[in-house]
Formats: sequence, C-alpha cells, structure tokens
Amino acid sequence: MKMTESRETVEERGVRGKGYPFHITQEEDRELRRKAARAVPAAVINQASFFDEYVQQLMIPPVVMDMVRKAENMRLAPWEVAAMRKHLAPAEVSGDKVGLLRKILQFKACADKTHPPYIRVACTGSSEYDYLALEDGHVLSLPEGKDVGSPVVLEIWPAQHYSPIHSHGDTTGIVFCLAGQLDVMLYDSLDWNARKLGLITLSPGQCAWLSKDTYAVHRVYCPLNGGEGTTGPGFMNSTEEFGASFHVYLNEDETAMVPHDHHHHDHHHEKHHSRKAFDFIDEKSKKKGTFKTHSDLSWSVLRSVLADTDID
Repeated sequence: MKMTESRETVEERGVRGKGYPFHITQEEDRELRRKAARAVPAAVINQASFFDEYVQQLMIPPVVMDMVRKAENMRLAPWEVAAMRKHLAPAEVSGDKVGLLRKILQFKACADKTHPPYIRVACTGSSEYDYLALEDGHVLSLPEGKDVGSPVVLEIWPAQHYSPIHSHGDTTGIVFCLAGQLDVMLYDSLDWNARKLGLITLSPGQCAWLSKDTYAVHRVYCPLNGGEGTTGPGFMNSTEEFGASFHVYLNEDETAMVPHDHHHHDHHHEKHHSRKAFDFIDEKSKKKGTFKTHSDLSWSVLRSVLADTDID
C-alpha cells in the first residue's frame, strides 16, 4: 500500500482560527497559568526548588509520587527522536511517499476530522496499524494478541495537534513529558463548558498527574511550530516537530488506596471505571462520547521501525 500526502479541503481550512484548542484569550491564558502555579495539590511534579512547591507536592498521593520516581530518568534517545521526526515529516512534494507515523496520522485524520490526530503506542501486545510496518519491510513479523487498556503507553503529539477534552474516569496515573513540549488544560468536570482549573506546560522530565478526584479531566496539546495555518478540526501539520509523553493509568484495584480530596467529583459524568474505555467531549457536537483505549502501534514494532530508519 502506498500512502501519499493529501491536501486539505476548503471546508477543513475554514474551521480553523477560532481559538482552538483552548478557546481562551491571552489574559485568560496568563490567569490560568497563575492558578495552576498556585494549585494545591501541585498540578505539575518536578524537583521542588522552594518551600511552597514542596508543600504543594506533599498533598499528592504517595502512589502517584512512586510512579513519578520510577519514571524520572526516562527519556527518548536522540536517535529515537531523529527517527520519529523522519517518520512524521510531511511529503516534500504532493504525492510523495511518507513515513510510517505520518501514514498513521493520515488514516486517523480520515476516520475522525473532529480534532487533529495523535499516535498512541502500547507497551504490550499488538495494535491497529502494526501491519503498515510489515508492509513497508521494517519488520519481519508482528506481535501476537490484542492490546486494549494497556496500563503504560507512549503518546506522540505532532506540533499543533491535540486531544479532545476527556476523562480518565477512576484511574490514577501520570503524564510524563519525554520530548518536545506539551500544554495541558485541566477541567473540573467532563463538559464542553466545564470550568477551567489551570493551564500547565510540560517539558522533558516534568510530569502531570491525575486521580478520579483530582485533575481527572484534561486536554493535551503540542504548541510547537506546525507550519502554515491555525490548528483546529481537520488540521494536519506540515512539519516534523512533535512532543512525546509517557502515560501510566492504573485501575483502583491496582493501586494502594488513593484518598478522596476536596475537589468536586461529578459521578453523573463518570460512566467508566476502567482504563479500557474513557469518555470525551466531541469537538463538533459538544456532546459526550466514549472511546475504547485501543492503540495505534505497539512499542516492539515502533522500536524496530526506528532502529531500521536511516537518519543520516
């Protein structure tokens, strides 16, 4: 199969320039960042430099801090980043063949035009687009089994691409930045008009977290240069820039008890209690939907592809 770079339609271009993805002014951006910086518990986990930062982190559940300590030295190797950039690069000339990651983005963009696509890589099992690596000759065989609801995933965020507003239900987890830069907007409930709790930016080594009572609803966005145009539904970037994050989501029965806290938790909006399915808000209809957490690639396949890539 040959996948080529496609041109966006006039209709798709027309939906941009309307404040995506967060729909806020510059002043609101600044105020939301101030709110996040003062939040208790801390919304971002990194090495505390001041007394108040240490106090903010004392309120984070121990199970979360344990996950962070185990991940704190993780990074993508320079050669892995370079190979990912090569596979994310758009075609230089319309109709040219593109790399594996760009192919997957194109498939996903065709299937769902409500938001720019990103790529979810599972740590175990097989995934939906593994076969493309086999077709391109990067691997000789594919992993067995299906991966639904993996507790550990790598997510690849092309520049200017973002997720819908979504909830992680009753899971406890972390979002650990590995490469590039990511913005995360925190919401108090799963609703298009939900109150925004704060806006944070993650760089490599920094971590956001969530539990069913705290920061469970968010939207993730890569603010790096995506080329011409303004992000929005139907958007596909025209650069190789990206951010990458390492995610862990544990169900309640896989963690020590996580105490409830003072944050409001609306159980009416939380239908799912397992990482196998999460709820989200559709960008166009503004209504709640549900998606199963299947993955686009398996890590064993992606790493073989990256190792097989000439980056000179």
